[in-house]
Amino acid sequence: MLPGGPQLGGAPANVAFHARALGADAALISCVGRDPLGSEIIARLSRAGVGTSALAIDPSRPTGTVAVVIGQGGEPHYTIAEEVAWDYIPGSSAAFALARSADALCYGTLAQRAAGSRATIRACIEEARVECLRVFDVNLRDPFVDRACVEETLARSHVLKLNEAELRRIAGWFDLRGSETAILEALVARYALRLVALTRGERGSRLYGGTGDSTHPGIRAAVVDTVGAGDAFTAAVIRGLLDGRPLDDINAEANRVASRVCSHAGAAPPRFEARPV
Repeated sequence: MLPGGPQLGGAPANVAFHARALGADAALISCVGRDPLGSEIIARLSRAGVGTSALAIDPSRPTGTVAVVIGQGGEPHYTIAEEVAWDYIPGSSAAFALARSADALCYGTLAQRAAGSRATIRACIEEARVECLRVFDVNLRDPFVDRACVEETLARSHVLKLNEAELRRIAGWFDLRGSETAILEALVARYALRLVALTRGERGSRLYGGTGDSTHPGIRAAVVDTVGAGDAFTAAVIRGLLDGRPLDDINAEANRVASRVCSHAGAAPPRFEARPV
């Protein structure tokens, strides 16, 4: 719920939206309420070509909402409603079928605040094929931050995406010391990660892993708000990794996509929608 009105959002939904806009087949596993906002979400995702076969409808709980206040420099501050539909994502046959067919699976920590959705997310990770790229967008949102959840999810993942504040927090939790490079190296080694994708706001990003180390200075943009920019970045990284592109190319494309999102209101601007498949 942005100052200018309701906008489609939620990190995994944003990633699916932008992955589809970048030409990938994309689908969302989640849950909405049987209410006008839930109907609007289903219609909007369908119009954008994002699969909704595993988007459940909860008749007794409302569609999730987040009140967003935009601060200085377009930075968002969030108040996240509790006891909403996406706290109760069911482990459906449609969800598991999608997980088994996926080339990449992207998930975070916020939906794992509730036991039901946490169980479904982890079951989907287990259902995924061995070669499926498991991408953990840590996306820490107070007060729903659980160190044990982060560590348990890291152990199930191939790629970790986070920002500088999240990197500092995780480094403190796990007593990782030294330079940024030393901390990234320690994370990759401890959790057998293929890649860490680190976003640095207006200073760009770094992709670090066993196949190389790529730094990008960022792209200047006329910032309306930064909501969803990191999710667009994640979508571009996933697409680039699946395509086998060099890290420098992936980093440049991810920054380009993220800067475009910053220049529009909301995480999933309608003009970015792909044609339905």
